[in-house]
Amino acid sequence: MAGHSKWANIKHKKGRADARKGKIFSRSAKEIISAVKQGGPDPKGNTKLRLALQKAKANNVPTEVIDRNIKKASSADQADFTELTYELYGHGGVGIIVDAMTDNKNRTASDMRIATNKKGGSIASPGSVAFNFDRKGVIQIEKDQGDEETLFMQATECGADDFDVTDEAFIVVTPPEMLFEVKEKLEEGGVTIKETSLEMIPKTTISCDDETRALNEALIEFLEGLDDVDVVFHNME
Repeated sequence: MAGHSKWANIKHKKGRADARKGKIFSRSAKEIISAVKQGGPDPKGNTKLRLALQKAKANNVPTEVIDRNIKKASSADQADFTELTYELYGHGGVGIIVDAMTDNKNRTASDMRIATNKKGGSIASPGSVAFNFDRKGVIQIEKDQGDEETLFMQATECGADDFDVTDEAFIVVTPPEMLFEVKEKLEEGGVTIKETSLEMIPKTTISCDDETRALNEALIEFLEGLDDVDVVFHNME
């Protein structure tokens, strides 16, 4: 598939996210706490917790951090967390999707209004932006892990539904619910995984002039800096 521009977008977004690795750990902690609150501390009988633990380990969250949050969740004083997705219009018609997890929905809603008041854009109605994105699992594999044809066949047999190549990595695309299953099967087959993530991939992108791009980047950076926000996706070229 011809998808180099969208994978470049992922690399750019992930570059910013890597600089704030604490956000990844924070999201994992919230997911673990929420799963334990809803289904108990035993992953064998709690599918949501099992998935949260898989994601935490895929993101290299230390075991002691995982264990600490499972214990933390058992406290009656610990608040539960809710997953939220906000859809925004940026400058020049760019679509923006914000994934957040919060223990205070009113605070997060207020933060979204502050962001658009300060940096422009507007909050969109549910579905008006998301229809232009597909949620996918994305697995990145270093180029030294094998040749393209072999890895393509291996990924397909493991359940992947797309495969691409960039200058730095092989990209395996999966249905979101199969991301960690495909990752585990690849690892069992001897493949070392560079990075695993859930992404919102734009079906179409919007070209912006330099001024509009700068305005959108300022809005996206502000959103990424909010405590409850985990990741921001957009369809700007």
